[in-house]
Order: sequence, then C-alpha cells, then structure tokens
Amino acid sequence: MAHLTNPGPFHPSIPRPLHNPASAPAPAAAQPQVHDHGAAPANHNHDHLTSTTQLRTATPGATQPLMKSPSATHALIRGDRTAGMLTMSDDHVMMNQILATHAPDGRDVDVRPLLYLVEDILNRATEHVDFIIKGTQAQIEMEEKAQQANYIAMLEALTFTIDRIACELSYKALRGSDPHATTTAIFSFLSSYAWDAKLVLSLSAFALNYGEFWLLAQIYSTNQLAKSMAILKQLPSLLEHTAPLKPRFNALNTLIRTMMDVTRCVVEFKDLPSMYISPDAPALASAMTLIPTAVYWTIRSMVACATQISSLTSMGHEYGVLATESWELSTLAHKLQNIHEHLRKQLNLCYQHIEEKKDVDTFHMLVKLFDPNVAHIDNMKHLKALIYAGDDKLPLLDGATSRKVGLEVLRRRNVLLLISSLEFSGDELAILEQIYSDTRMHEAGMQSHYEVVWIPVVERSGVPLSEETRTRFEALRSSMPWYSVEDPFLIEKPVMRFIKEVWHFRTKPILVVLDPRGKVLSQNAIHMMWIWGSAAFPFTSYEEEKLWSKETWQLNLLIDGIDPLILDWIKDGKYIFLYGGDDMEWISKFVASARTVASAFGIPLEMVYVGKSNKREQVKKVAAIIKERKLSHCWEDPAMVWFFWTRLESMMFSKIQLGRADDLDPIVQGIKKLLSYGREGGWAVLSEGSNILVNGHSTTVLPTLVDYVKWRGNVAEKGFNLSFIEYHDQLHNVAHPCCRFEFLATTKAPESIRCPECHRFMEKHTAFVCCHDEQAIPDSLFAS
Repeated sequence: MAHLTNPGPFHPSIPRPLHNPASAPAPAAAQPQVHDHGAAPANHNHDHLTSTTQLRTATPGATQPLMKSPSATHALIRGDRTAGMLTMSDDHVMMNQILATHAPDGRDVDVRPLLYLVEDILNRATEHVDFIIKGTQAQIEMEEKAQQANYIAMLEALTFTIDRIACELSYKALRGSDPHATTTAIFSFLSSYAWDAKLVLSLSAFALNYGEFWLLAQIYSTNQLAKSMAILKQLPSLLEHTAPLKPRFNALNTLIRTMMDVTRCVVEFKDLPSMYISPDAPALASAMTLIPTAVYWTIRSMVACATQISSLTSMGHEYGVLATESWELSTLAHKLQNIHEHLRKQLNLCYQHIEEKKDVDTFHMLVKLFDPNVAHIDNMKHLKALIYAGDDKLPLLDGATSRKVGLEVLRRRNVLLLISSLEFSGDELAILEQIYSDTRMHEAGMQSHYEVVWIPVVERSGVPLSEETRTRFEALRSSMPWYSVEDPFLIEKPVMRFIKEVWHFRTKPILVVLDPRGKVLSQNAIHMMWIWGSAAFPFTSYEEEKLWSKETWQLNLLIDGIDPLILDWIKDGKYIFLYGGDDMEWISKFVASARTVASAFGIPLEMVYVGKSNKREQVKKVAAIIKERKLSHCWEDPAMVWFFWTRLESMMFSKIQLGRADDLDPIVQGIKKLLSYGREGGWAVLSEGSNILVNGHSTTVLPTLVDYVKWRGNVAEKGFNLSFIEYHDQLHNVAHPCCRFEFLATTKAPESIRCPECHRFMEKHTAFVCCHDEQAIPDSLFAS
C-alpha cells in the first residue's frame, strides 16, 4: 500500500497541518515532477506552502507580482493530480490497495442521522451556489431529519474523526498532494469502519469545510466577523467574478449531488433487512462487489472538490476559469453517475426481492389469521390485514354520506366483503343495490344485520392509476350505497393473492361473509344473495341447506320477486308459458299455436318472454318486436332478463358447492335443462299456477302445440295437464335435444356433469366463442 511521505494531521506527533515558515527552506524554482502514485510530492509541496506563507507576510510592493501570477503553483497542483490519474489507471491495482486498508472491527455505526445532517448542509450549500450565480433563490425550508434521541451522543463520538478528516482534506488540498494518496490515507484512518460509515464520515468532513465556505459567502456582507474571515479567504474578490466561474460551480454542484446520490445508495444497501435478503442474493452480491469502488471514487471526488475550493481561495478567480479544472470535475461526475446507476439498479432488484419475500410472509399471515380454528375477540385484525393496517388515514368511504370513515364502524359487525374488479356490470350492481335497499327499508329503526364493504381488485400495471382507470373506479364507487375502500391501492398484492387463491376470486364478483369475530361464514355468498336475498342471512352453508330444504321445482322458485305480474297469475291459478330464444319465426309460431291450444281447451293462458342467457342485444330487439306486435308480455328491462338467468346459474352453482348436484333432484334436472336450452334455440316452461308441467326445448314444445289434435282425445279421460305432458315426453324421447354447458376458463368447472336429457356423463371440450355482442354480460355459466 502507498504511504504518505509528508507529515499531516493524521500523524499524532504533528498537531496542525501547517509548517513553521521560519524553519522552511527558501523558495526554489522547482519544476513539477511525476511521482510514484503511492506518495505525495513532499519537497515541492513544502516549498509551495513556504512561499505562500512568506508571500502573505511580505510588503505589498514585494508581493504584488507574485499574487497576480499563480501559474507556477497551479502547474504544480495540476501536474501532481494528472500524474496520479494517469498512474492509477489500473483500477485493479488501485482497489487492491484500498481493500488492504479495510479491517472493520465489527462496530455498528448508525450513520442515518449524520447523513441527514450532511444532506441538509450540502443541499443548502449547493442551493446557495445557484443563488450566487443566478442572483435569485427562494428560501427553502429543509426538514429537520436528524432529531433522534441518540443524535447528540453519536456526534460526540464521531466529532474527532470528522475533524481529522476535514483537516486532512483542507491541508492536502492546499499542498496539492496526489489525490489517490490523500484518498488512501483517509481509508487507512477509517480502516476499522464499515464501507457505509467510511463514506458518510468522509462526506461529513467535506460538508464541514464546504458548508463553512458558503456560510461565509452568504453572510460576509452583513456580519463583520464573517467579513473579516472572508477577506482572509479572499472571498470578496472571488464572488465579484461569479459569472466566469459559473461552469466551475455548475461542475461542483453536479459532482456533489452525485456524491450524495451514491452515499444514499450505499447506506440503503446497509439498511436492507437481513431477514428478507441474504448476502448471497444475486443483486446484493453484485452490489457488494462494487461498493468498495463506489466508496473509493466518491471519497476521491471529495478530495477533488476540496482541492478546487482551496485553489479558488488561495489562488483567486483566475484559476477558476480554466477549462481543464471543470473537465476533471465533470469526468469524476460521469464516473460516479455510472456507478450510481448500476448500484441503483441492483438496489431496485433487492427491493423487489424483499417485497416478494414480504408478500409471501403477509400471505401466510392472512392464511393463519383466517384459520377457522383460531378464535379472535373481534374482526379488527382481519379487516386491517385486508384493507389498511395504519392509523394515519381513513380507508373507507361511506356511500350514504360520501364521507371517509375508519374501520371502527365495522367493529364486531357482520361484514359482507363485496370483491370485484372494475368490470362490474350495471345489471349486477342494480340488482344488488335493490336487495340492499329493501333490506335497509325492512330494518328501519333497527340495527342492520350486516354491513357491505366493496373491495376493488385492480391490477397494478402503473403507479398511480391511469386517468381512465381512476375515472372508472370513482364512477363505480360513487354508485354504491354501502362502504367502499377509498383507494384501490390500499389493497396490497398479497391480499389480492389471498383473495384469488384462498377465496377463489377470478373475474365475477364474490361476496365473502365475516362474522363479528372475523370468522369466514361463507367464501362466496353472492349466489345465496341472488337466490334468496337477505333472507339467506347469515349466509352460512347450514342456512343454505335449510333454505334449499324448503324449495321445490316450481315457478315461484324461478320467478321469485322478479315480476310481480307473474306472481299475480300464479295466485289466480292461470296457465303460464315462460319462453325464450332469439328466433323470431319460431317465437311467432309458438305464440300463435299456444293461443290456439288455450282457446281450443278453454284454459286461461298467459305468456311472458324472458329471452336467453346470452346475445343481449338480439334479445332486446326480439323483445321490442314482441311488444310492437303485442304477441305476449315480455321483460323490456335487460336487468330483469339478466337476473333471471343469473339466479338460475347461482342455483346450479349453489347445488354444486353443497355437493347436492344429484341427478335425481328435480330442481337440479330442471335447472340444467333451462341453462342448456337458454343458450341454443327456443324453449318454453309451462305451469299451472306455480306447478311446472313441462320444461322443454323448441324441438319438442312447438310440435306438441301444433299436433294438439293428436292428443286432444285423451283430455276427457286424463285431463289437459297429463295429456300435454305425455305427448311432449313421447316427442322428447325421440328428439333428445343436444345439451351443452359453457364455463369460462377463469372459472372452476366441475370434474364431471351428467346430461339432463340422457343422464350420461357429458364430454368435455374446449371452445372459443364470440357472440358479437359488445354489451352482453360475459358468457359465463357459473361464477366463482
């Protein structure tokens, strides 16, 4: 390792970095020499210090020529610096020397408070540079970051070290020492410290000198003490020529800010949590091999900056206008910027690695938290883990008042978590709002059974949200009368993973039910809500079983409260045809034939068109034609058509969830047929009152009506109902209409399903479907 040959403040036997002028040899006209990179040019620097000291104590007349011509001294400094840069071109050799000085003793220095203070000094100093050059600078209040309990104690422990480095920087800068030798000396002095501490302590020492320089520049015109000190440092003369020095100050500013960038980066690496990232992680390992180089060149840049400032004050503004000096600073800045870019890239990879590890831990925490075997006092832990754990903001928006509220409004309440993407259909939302409003109306004056909270699942493709996504979110949120998460970014990635993997959210909305203690009563009660509304509360599997035990395959089950007019027909005991499809020719023949049969047998018949489960726009056109021609009653509101088919899908899914999709269950058989018929061709359900007689495909129902003369003779003996059923079944046994069920790739399809017509297991196929219906509800059979 190179050794310093000149005495300086790092040598205990010498108290100050200045020699006694009386004992110095007389000035000599020495020429600059190229020295070994490990040693500073002792004789020439000593001669320079002596000459400068004598020059300042001589008479004005004798010193005037020398003060106007510092070229010899400048050539000496530049020659030494250039020699150091050239001979140290081999980075490998140079870094071996630096690494040889590194012998940390294990002490752990918290450099963060010190770094905050240094940043404050250098930021204010560089701002003041801009003020001097531009002539205007607004006062900027810097945040007081370093107010920690152990702050004073830490400064007391490190002040001596910082002062010694500051003296070394000033002394060697004035002497024009080799920058590598100075840098190596600093590393030797800080050998027992870690890399981040070496860097922050050195930067603190530089900030001490640099801050003092600009403090005098700032107040010398208004403070007599500062003015006298500034005169000693030749600041007034220097500041009178700021315009020519602008490139130099700009280069200094750029380099200092890059030094701070690198320092922050190195400290951030030190602060990485070891529980989430190990030293052998590729990104961290790569960075750790570069950090010694980064620390070296940052301290080397401090030496260069100190030299520049010392040269300006000792040799005047003429020295500062030389382009070669700005070039050196710019070269160092460019080198440090490249180092910083690489470190920042590796640091970002480390943060990504840590984030992934934290996400995994959070996910497992959620799984443990929602373990049904673990008891809790209330639901607050669960809600905070899902929505927002902090106390610094109100994470919910009350849809009733449009005010932000905290999670406390949900404490020990039954909570229904409505989880969806922003692809929430207007029909779904309208029906859900109606159910919610009806419930609140019936519970007027009483505490409601439950609260609903909308949790939006928004993929984080950008931060912040795009304007379009933000607008869609806010529009959807404002339309909801219940509580909503105020900002979709409050829902963190591990929470979204939990929702998808544990609660099986895919694309369709789900409704997760939590009891007052946070226990999950149902992972998806949306199907129960569609089928029975709030009557299904508290939405448990037990309650679902109990409700199904009361149901039979009747028209009341299919219609529920969708259309009060049909309920009136049921009460009157009328015959009712529910029918659908999108073939207008078939519909016209069906309606005409049905009216002919009703007239022939004198039965009261009502008909209602309920469309089909897909082709939304086509269904609207057909409904408009039926209304115009007055063929029958029809549902003009698309939401009613959507809700009818959604309830059927929910019934099927509910049976599958409960493991009750028994092929002998008449409800399951009837639902399967309707869902299959609703996707292909026409269909019709005939009932007397609520009692369903026939649930048939277009290929069997229409011929039964057309051929009524063939079975009318049985009516007198068997009655209308049985005669109609028997003839329809005969046709059905011959026709066997094809059945099919479609499941989105994002939904969980059952492993097997039997055909409701022939009762054999159906074949499984993959299909690509496009209905050319942009406004249609997505083609999903079941939601999960």
